Amino acid sequence: MNHTDKSKELMALAAEVTPGGVHSPGRAFKSVGGTPRFIERGDGAWLYDVDGNKYVDFCCSWGPLILGHGDPEVVNAVKDQIDRGMTFGASTEHEYNLASFITERVEPVESIRFVSSGTEAVMSAIRLARGFTGRDLILKFEGCYHGHSDHLLVSAGSGLVTFGQPASAGVPEAITSQTAVLPLDDEDALETFFAEYGDKLAAVVIEGIPANNGLLIQRHEYMRLLRALTEKHGALLILDEVITGFRVGMGGAAAYYGIRPDLITYGKIIGGGMPVGAFGGRAEIMNQLSPLGPVYQAGTLSGNPVAMVAGLTTLKKLADGGIHARLEEKNRKFVSSIVSRLSNSTVNIAGVASIFWIVFQKELPRTAAGISTDGISHYNRMHEQILDRGVYLPPSGYEVCFVSAAHTDEMLEHTADLLVETIGREAHAWA
Repeated sequence: MNHTDKSKELMALAAEVTPGGVHSPGRAFKSVGGTPRFIERGDGAWLYDVDGNKYVDFCCSWGPLILGHGDPEVVNAVKDQIDRGMTFGASTEHEYNLASFITERVEPVESIRFVSSGTEAVMSAIRLARGFTGRDLILKFEGCYHGHSDHLLVSAGSGLVTFGQPASAGVPEAITSQTAVLPLDDEDALETFFAEYGDKLAAVVIEGIPANNGLLIQRHEYMRLLRALTEKHGALLILDEVITGFRVGMGGAAAYYGIRPDLITYGKIIGGGMPVGAFGGRAEIMNQLSPLGPVYQAGTLSGNPVAMVAGLTTLKKLADGGIHARLEEKNRKFVSSIVSRLSNSTVNIAGVASIFWIVFQKELPRTAAGISTDGISHYNRMHEQILDRGVYLPPSGYEVCFVSAAHTDEMLEHTADLLVETIGREAHAWA
């Protein structure tokens, strides 16, 4: 078992000056229990904590680090920019360079604006959609997370469609009353909703591949129906690609499903490890933003030059598709190796591109309601066991895992052996 004395000490100290001792709730290990690890450094696919423990990292900072920790080209680009200046509050060539790189390679993105987080990107895209359409109603889906802006923190109810039930204290119903929630993977529910509310709908927002509440891979037919219904009723389709953007290939989930959304939101990978978000899409919509149009949006650190060079350096390394192809093959072999050896247990693994999700149930769900809460409990118990064996997985059974370019075949084979043994033990105990 790993020693965690210093992490425990730091957690206790942090709790005196920070709510729960953390600056994002998932870091508190409330779901999985045990001691949250305070990380000292990362190197490639490895994490090192303050107690000297070493872990194979499958969290990858919750997705941004597709190249792994400390990629030399990204680090050198960041160091060079820091020498020139970290922020100016004025335009730089780096903003243009990253914007043009994306617009030249992602067909639906004709124009783009940078912000500082995925939450800010989606919040801004929804304001823009409302301003462009002159409508107020937004539709989202149960099991999809789009950041913590007030109007998207809406919980699903027991009925077919839910309106305005805040999922967080501090969110007034008046704000969420113009947000509707539907279940995923239900064509009938979708068509019924559009028949009644379609002409009042400003936009539908959906994760490219829902990956914040399990990995809920949607059917191509469902996504294409959603695109067709939004076009029919004059509503915008916002594809939230904060996770899937440049993770599921250069074209992201839009290319994966063969659809053309009106707006796309980005985060994570486009910052190369720095805090960045972006939203972009059809030029006629984007031109409604100030200073050209009436929809206001601004940010002191938007287009931060350090983040721009980190993101551009990362995307240039991904541009030819070679890294994506290798990661997809690595992930496929890794997942197959585990699943084949656990075929007689109540465990499965969903996988797409370089993303995987361990689920303690036989059938892979496509909806939030299809996720077994008992299965999540078994993941949570397994987490500390595998962490003590040197594998860093996300501290929640609902979160997905990532493979990076820094994960070697040998590392993945060794990790697969550890996961088969540890997961199998928990699955056997459950059975």
